[in-house]
Amino acid sequence: MAAAVPKRLPERIGVIGGGRMGAGIAHAFLTHGCTVSVVEADAAAVPAAYERVAQAVAKSAERGLLELPAETVMTGLRIGSEPDLLEGSALVVEAVPEDFGLKADALRCAEEATARAAVLASNTSSLSIDALAAVLRTPERFLGLHFFNPVPASKLIEVVVGESSGPELVRTAQHWCEALGKRVVTVQDSPGFASSRLGLVIALEAMRMLEAGVASAEDIDAAMELGYKHPMGPLRTSDVVGLDVRLGIAEYLAATLGPRFDPPQLLRDKVVRGELGRKSGQGFFSW
Repeated sequence: MAAAVPKRLPERIGVIGGGRMGAGIAHAFLTHGCTVSVVEADAAAVPAAYERVAQAVAKSAERGLLELPAETVMTGLRIGSEPDLLEGSALVVEAVPEDFGLKADALRCAEEATARAAVLASNTSSLSIDALAAVLRTPERFLGLHFFNPVPASKLIEVVVGESSGPELVRTAQHWCEALGKRVVTVQDSPGFASSRLGLVIALEAMRMLEAGVASAEDIDAAMELGYKHPMGPLRTSDVVGLDVRLGIAEYLAATLGPRFDPPQLLRDKVVRGELGRKSGQGFFSW
């Protein structure tokens, strides 16, 4: 790693995965002047990934948040399915679905395609950074960078420190996140980190209350929004995150931290029915 913490963002960034999170991460770096390369699973996925990023950049332009025209910002974006696109990146963020095998494969790909000085990061919201580091030959350049959905609107990034993540690496990552205009919280590797663990506790209890008929989804959310100044209630937030994602994290935390994270049957039933939240049009609310 370099001896001094950089004073600005790297010129070139890589992102693996062009879904909602990957596109949001690409948008964040693009709109701060970086050249961003997004690697998708296959060529068929490239047009949709490009459109996600383009729409996010266009919305920022409409809100007057860009210093340059959207068309100029988009010239810094490259999307394809070849790992060679990652060459020259100073930072590569893996943003594939929350599956250990998929993330391990993506990180190995990034490791092979980049120079040893490049920083590798996972956007995982709950999986062990140390376990992911174990699949790499160079774990000392790896840590977690947990962005939040939607990335353009969120002010938070969680920097997750593993056993192999040295102080210089952590300081560099913190600086880059701050250069994006984000508030950084730094946590040690632990199941669910800080954000997912705390958020899920509230969400699961809200689901149990709904399941038991304590109150409606609207009133449960209003209690947190108005009573505790949460910008969005736990059930609507779960819809935005994706109920399948919530279920996966709950099952992982239940296995690692105990039965207090057991997902309620209501959540399981909704996922089985395909009611996944905003992305499917129906969750605890209609979208």
